[in-house]
Amino acid sequence: MTSASSPPPSVPAPSEVRLRIADQPRQGRTARRIDGAWWPRSYDLATELPGLLGGLPAGWGRISSVLVNGDTWPAFPERLVVAGQEVHVGRTDSPTAPHTVCLLAPGRGRWDLLVVPPATDEAEAGRIMERAVTQGV
Repeated sequence: MTSASSPPPSVPAPSEVRLRIADQPRQGRTARRIDGAWWPRSYDLATELPGLLGGLPAGWGRISSVLVNGDTWPAFPERLVVAGQEVHVGRTDSPTAPHTVCLLAPGRGRWDLLVVPPATDEAEAGRIMERAVTQGV
């Protein structure tokens, strides 16, 4: 298991996480589908997830569960310990959201992040992330 309090050298610090969060939260029936965009450095979820969770806004609360697409993330543990807290990692095979990660915080809500493929070049990743946070797609 991985702990964000003593991350291995390959885990980016929260300040180094390539993450963009939308300025406007979800609202009513016109809810945005995407709350932000994340550009991981690899598809190694055990390595990438602690950095992501450490870089999220404090107002999102403690993330207890993460749902990822099994086709996008080839292997991952069912549970991780991040900053001393256990996080359940679930799998979906939904073809409608192959490049998203769903984050759940009890009593706080659900957030969906678009995942930019790690091999994407920097300019294209920037455009994708900007579009995700401004248009929610």
